[in-house]
Amino acid sequence: MGELTIGIDIGGTSVRAAVVDDSGVMLDTLRAATPPTAQALEHCLDRLVGELTSRWAAKAVGMAIAGFLTPDREVVRFAPHLPWREARVAEEMTARIGIPVFTEHDANSAAVAERHYGAAARGHNVLVLAIGTGIGAGLLIDGEIYRGSFGVAPELGHLTIVPDGRPCSCGKRGCWERYCSGTALVDTVVELLADGDWGRSQLATDVAADPGSLTGRRVAGAAADGDAVAVAAFAEFAASLGQGLAMIADVFDPDLIVIAGGVGTASGLYLDEAREHYARLITGAGHRQLARIRGTQLGENAGVLGAAEVARQGISARVPQVADV
Repeated sequence: MGELTIGIDIGGTSVRAAVVDDSGVMLDTLRAATPPTAQALEHCLDRLVGELTSRWAAKAVGMAIAGFLTPDREVVRFAPHLPWREARVAEEMTARIGIPVFTEHDANSAAVAERHYGAAARGHNVLVLAIGTGIGAGLLIDGEIYRGSFGVAPELGHLTIVPDGRPCSCGKRGCWERYCSGTALVDTVVELLADGDWGRSQLATDVAADPGSLTGRRVAGAAADGDAVAVAAFAEFAASLGQGLAMIADVFDPDLIVIAGGVGTASGLYLDEAREHYARLITGAGHRQLARIRGTQLGENAGVLGAAEVARQGISARVPQVADV
């Protein structure tokens, strides 16, 4: 199995943890709901790691975090869907857990995983979009993560695509992730149901009986079954995805775009339509090369696998090379 590390993907809805070997095989997994406070979240992480290390001799922990990190990845400055603010998460969790902890932006972790084990293995300039509760983005330039001058690039989920649109947890309105994410699917279904009579839609019937049952995963399942409301919601999702991808391609001009994250696993419901919107809206349409747009090969595991690889790289960097001894 080689050297074992633990990867943890900390999202706005759930926390997933796994023991991963050096071939990218997940040997043991755990999941928990994301707690609302920093203290409760840290206790949750401590508990998950403790349970896994009681069964496996893991050397380090990598944490994929949906938020802004400093360039050295030592401080979580802000996380729209998490309670940390200016928190030295790696240092504090290392002291708490007792083995080295390394932190990384969740989309960068997904990009690392897709580069090592998945859909981005042959790309040069690659954009990885992690679409789940919100949108995270990782940019690989010649295979290396691009962080920008202050560690927050590329924060694409909060680009405005609808002026004065839906309010976002970041404080702005009309952000891309408010129209193109798991939570956005729920909002779109609510708006569609309020605007019309959907007759035989089972999703409409279920939501009327139990509004709390409506989730992005539920919408995806209904769309796969051909439910009219869910299909309409994914059509709007695809249009928003294509619109955003066209904007991004005008700036970064990638050769490959990988759609990862929880919603990325349902790419069969929207990706072809999104490609059409992208190809039509990009500047110079019909007169330039288009990026290949692929669904993830790793599914929801990309963040966990990438975090485990970040931990592996972190402990490797700490080991003196033979020439230095």
